[in-house]
Amino acid sequence: MIRGLGTVVVMVAFIGLALWVFSPRRKSEFDDATMLPFADDPEAIKRVEQASRSNKE
Repeated sequence: MIRGLGTVVVMVAFIGLALWVFSPRRKSEFDDATMLPFADDPEAIKRVEQASRSNKE
């Protein structure tokens, strides 16, 4: 009984996390977070943004 309940809790947590991560409302937050390693180098930020734009086209 306990194992089954634990499985359900973990499954619900996984589904909730997946919905949170792939939510379109969070895209801008995650895009900002991807730029953090380049925060000290404005030139690198421009290159990454250009590369991401060319990948979308």
